[in-house]
Amino acid sequence: MGRLDGKVALITGTGGGQGRAAAEIFAREGAMVIGCDLKVEGNRETKELVEAAGGTMLAAAPVDLGDPRSAEEFVEAAAAEWGGLDIVYNNASAQKFSPFAEISLDEWAFTMRNDLNLVFYVTRAAWPHLVARGGGSIINTASGAGLGASKTTPTVAHATAKAGVMGFTRALAAEGAPLGIRVNSIAPGLIETPVLKEHLTPELVATLSASIPLGRIGKPEDIANFALYLASDESTFVTATTFVIDGGTTTIH
Repeated sequence: MGRLDGKVALITGTGGGQGRAAAEIFAREGAMVIGCDLKVEGNRETKELVEAAGGTMLAAAPVDLGDPRSAEEFVEAAAAEWGGLDIVYNNASAQKFSPFAEISLDEWAFTMRNDLNLVFYVTRAAWPHLVARGGGSIINTASGAGLGASKTTPTVAHATAKAGVMGFTRALAAEGAPLGIRVNSIAPGLIETPVLKEHLTPELVATLSASIPLGRIGKPEDIANFALYLASDESTFVTATTFVIDGGTTTIH
């Protein structure tokens, strides 16, 4: 018996990285997965991996969740497919990094749109379906950047947006609690995403790993496995919390 048997899970950003890992893990545990991404090929590959392992997944791409109408249409189609939603995993995001003195209005707007606004659009559309279900789990993707500043990476827009995601999580959890809807967020540290892997050299891996107390860069599965816990009935007494998954980087100096 799987930990998510019979549950319908909507996951955004399933074209690779943490979203792909979550789609595979959730499906392995019995969930019917509906995933979307801007990347058509990547999302198709995720669907093939899920189905090759015996899981069930519907894949939609390209879907621009930063557009409120597109987000609503995707959620409504997802809910209609299997008669509702039990889990909403807001994984998708995109951002720009520039120093404050140099960041353009377009870069700021892009980051707010794709780090914060799309979380609101998807959740807003999914909320009535979770209420109708009698409850469920919303998992938002925050970031260590929303908890502390960096002296080496210009994260002003990204940090602001992800701090907003954490505030959104807490406020929404308060409204969701009487309805049986749990809302939590995960703040990943340095994770070996497809984008990061493009820039990793053996020397850089060694340098970055040395800066992490547990001695390695995180893997997408490290995040997806914790998301599985939050999606499952094992976490029915857990809400309004941001969980930092970063190998100890934030706390151990």
